Amino acid sequence: MKNMVSSCKTCIDGIGLITLERSLRARRVVIYVKPVAGVRVAVPTSVSFKRAEEFVILKKDWIKKHLHKMKEYDKQRETARFNPGDIDVAAAKRMIISRLERLSGEHGFRYNRVSIRCQRTRWGSCSHKNNISLNVKLVKLPSDLMDYVLLHELVHTRIHNHSEKFWVELDRYVGNARTVARKLRTNGLELL
Repeated sequence: MKNMVSSCKTCIDGIGLITLERSLRARRVVIYVKPVAGVRVAVPTSVSFKRAEEFVILKKDWIKKHLHKMKEYDKQRETARFNPGDIDVAAAKRMIISRLERLSGEHGFRYNRVSIRCQRTRWGSCSHKNNISLNVKLVKLPSDLMDYVLLHELVHTRIHNHSEKFWVELDRYVGNARTVARKLRTNGLELL
């Protein structure tokens, strides 16, 4: 067991490079096709890398299909990637501020100042002085996700953390806020 190789790479015709990785938790050979990492194979300690490779060859059609899907997904993401030239920044700012004002008025929130910038990693933030900063790219999101971000920051004007109390409060305005947060993280800036 001590001398057992933990991983190896091999090239399979029609698939390309794959990584075989020894797994103490795996009960059977499991194939993963992932962006960047490519084809990875979890191999239980009771199975040799040679037998795992033979299994991979048997599953070649399945792997090729998933590699193709991944390439298509990457292409779509690349063409959908945000280009600052796509947005009329002045119009976007007016739209976001108008929506923020409407939501804060509807739900009785008060904030100090709002600034809108082109940010790479954040949709929004709220300072302890209740200054809200928002990403101009919000205008590229579906309206339900944009409203979620705005309401998220507005709730921060009352609760300046992500405690359970915060999520319960946000649920009052969004409904199932954590699910929407996951959707935003999953699609998030990758949508753009």
